[in-house]
Amino acid sequence: MKFDLRESAKDHILIAAHRGASGGNIPCNTLPAYETALKQGADMIEVDVDKTADGVLVVFHPGMERSHLGLDGNIERMSYAEVKELRYQNFDRTPTQFGLCTFDEVLERFKDRCYINVDKFWGNPVEIYEAIHRHRMIEQTVVKSAPSERVFSVLEEVAPDLPFLPIVRERLDCHEELLRRKIRYIGAEVLFSSDDSPVAAPEQIEKMHRAEKIVWVNSIIYNYKDQLAAGHSDDLALVRSEEEGWGWLADRGFDIIQTDWTMMLRDYLEKTGRYRRS
Repeated sequence: MKFDLRESAKDHILIAAHRGASGGNIPCNTLPAYETALKQGADMIEVDVDKTADGVLVVFHPGMERSHLGLDGNIERMSYAEVKELRYQNFDRTPTQFGLCTFDEVLERFKDRCYINVDKFWGNPVEIYEAIHRHRMIEQTVVKSAPSERVFSVLEEVAPDLPFLPIVRERLDCHEELLRRKIRYIGAEVLFSSDDSPVAAPEQIEKMHRAEKIVWVNSIIYNYKDQLAAGHSDDLALVRSEEEGWGWLADRGFDIIQTDWTMMLRDYLEKTGRYRRS
């Protein structure tokens, strides 16, 4: 299977599963959550990466030990042997049979199967890049970050061939600079608080498309007080109106929608004729 995010986005709207598809007894950021996301029609999985005290890359959202593991501690201060004994909790805070997997295990399992958004790349950029390169999965992966000179320098020095999207709020002011840098700039993730925000304007999205760049939007809600797409969210789509939630994002021309409700988003886009673009 050939991987090229820009070409894939020309064919259909890409669905990114936020930490996989979790629920019931299946926790997020686990192999079962990622497998479930693919069964539900995801094109991409989001993978959070952390590192143990003895240098093993594991899939876990840093700082979420109490919420996800019921642990008063930090896995960055634990050995991998200790981390292997931990178990995720389900939504009722009851331990499950699922433990943490290594980053290598995720790469091995999903090689040639889907795109992978590697989140928290900036904590361990050299080690993460080396693992991606070792598995020959550069084309399958993408990393994102708020733009900064540190981020740009790390990309140029460590991973100039790794697909990158800056995360920008309201305006995309780093576009011209990224075109000049030795960075594989393939598009942008946009956050906006109103429908008429410059970064979400149809003409801005069309400008990005003319430049062969993709535009990522989030329908997830991480904090309801900080809406990522002017309220056009999973919550709105599920509770009140799919048209005002997911439909608005699709019609605006976004290429990737990150969601916590993979199957329902995919079903809606296909049912309304919005999924395919060619």
